[in-house]
Amino acid sequence: MTANGEGVALGTPRSHDRVTAFHVETAGARGRVIRADETIGVILDQHAYPEPVSVLLGEALTLTALLGAALKIDGRLILQTSAQGPVKTIVAQYRSSGDMRGYASFDEAAVRALGNGAARNASALLGEGHLAMTIDPGEGMERYQGVVQLEGETLADAADLYFRQSEQIPTYVRIAVARAYTAGAGDRPAGWGWRAGGLLIQKLSGEGGVSDRGDGEQLDWRAPEGDEDWVRASTLAATVEDHELLDDDLPAEELLYRLFNQERVRAFAPTPLQPVCSCSRGRVEDLLNTFGKTELEGMIEAGRIVVKCEFCARTYEFDPEQVGAQDEAETP
Repeated sequence: MTANGEGVALGTPRSHDRVTAFHVETAGARGRVIRADETIGVILDQHAYPEPVSVLLGEALTLTALLGAALKIDGRLILQTSAQGPVKTIVAQYRSSGDMRGYASFDEAAVRALGNGAARNASALLGEGHLAMTIDPGEGMERYQGVVQLEGETLADAADLYFRQSEQIPTYVRIAVARAYTAGAGDRPAGWGWRAGGLLIQKLSGEGGVSDRGDGEQLDWRAPEGDEDWVRASTLAATVEDHELLDDDLPAEELLYRLFNQERVRAFAPTPLQPVCSCSRGRVEDLLNTFGKTELEGMIEAGRIVVKCEFCARTYEFDPEQVGAQDEAETP
């Protein structure tokens, strides 16, 4: 269970599963670096989707954590696609505690019909549709949602469009998700597994002042005249390679030094990540108790009501006689 008792941990992530915030002071820019091999691997292995769908969901989870780690409230960031292609829906959730979960809905035959080449292209898998990003601050508080069309070949392209249209913030995003072979070392066995990494950098708005630096403290900065420094910082960010984002032995701080060693880059305390689903038997039972006995009849299979969580694939079985609201007694 998680510390607040609201979910079930799905695995034990490695110590490097984290999001690290940073500032490039000379450019008045902020960003985050993520490594989430074990966290995303646990989620993907649970579902056992076809590899192209797993990669796409892994990219969505990586992007969601990169964005969600900027939340200054105890809430959730939800990324969801609604599309007409072989992959109908992708849902990825990140909580401010670092908890992550996600799932995909797709036409398996249509995915396989694409072939290996096209199936590795997000635009071919999704087709026309929309990308929604929702900030959920919790019960009793209003949600914020931004929606953009799915454009470009990757989810990072769609995120770039979101920030240009909805937030008007210059942004560069790079995400890498792949299966890789890892040699055994210590208590870690050799074998194939998922690796996931990413980099995001954004231009801070305004012409100078005070900006939150990502760890609750404040950092003074003066944005330079024009955009030359931002162009330089984003150009340096764009030199990052997939193998660097996925390198098991390359700490975030070392990667940031490689990219921005002449730009006064500062890294801050990382946020750990873990795969956690908030479903529970009690929550499912509470939901079933909102239905009347008549409504529950259509859910009965082989004398049981079976509910499957889309996020973690866990199933919950119930005796139909023990759940459901009591139908009102007939008036004589």
